[in-house]
Amino acid sequence: MEAKSKKTVLWKLFLSTFYLSTFTFGGGYVIVSLMKKKFVDEYHWIDENEMLDLVAIAQSAPGAVAVNGAIAVGYKLAGLIGVVTAVFGTLLPQFVIIAAISVCYQIFCKNFIVSQMLLGMQAGVGAVIAVVVYEMAGEVAKQKDAISWIIMAAAFLAATVFQVNVVYIVIASGLLGFLRSKYGKRKIS
Repeated sequence: MEAKSKKTVLWKLFLSTFYLSTFTFGGGYVIVSLMKKKFVDEYHWIDENEMLDLVAIAQSAPGAVAVNGAIAVGYKLAGLIGVVTAVFGTLLPQFVIIAAISVCYQIFCKNFIVSQMLLGMQAGVGAVIAVVVYEMAGEVAKQKDAISWIIMAAAFLAATVFQVNVVYIVIASGLLGFLRSKYGKRKIS
């Protein structure tokens, strides 16, 4: 990548992650939908399948989903400097907002209007998370792969019906994916 093009990509990456982090309320799952719109639909930096992989990696790695997602996109686009740029863009707004809130904490926690706004945000966040789930399930459905459907259904049942810890579900799903990959390679060879 030439220097001017790389600077342009880094600047867009910083602005994108800064914007997404500034205006995303509700945690990492909300940002996934916005990242998809920005990085897949608008900039075409990654495709749908890479986005699913990114979400899986971001979800299963320790740390915040937003930061993990920014690391994955930043690394794909520009290597280590892309990682630093994306992480800085993601963390800067959070740092500033939390610092401001901590200074005014007593005012915020007792303010009726702020508490009602936060309740409204919770409802909106639930809807955004539902959209992310719908879109991700749709991508799995497009693959028309019965094993993926079975893994998705089993993970859903394990989490909702049997109350299995998400960590175990992610680990089991990763192991199943690894075994599928290994079995698939043997079959092709």
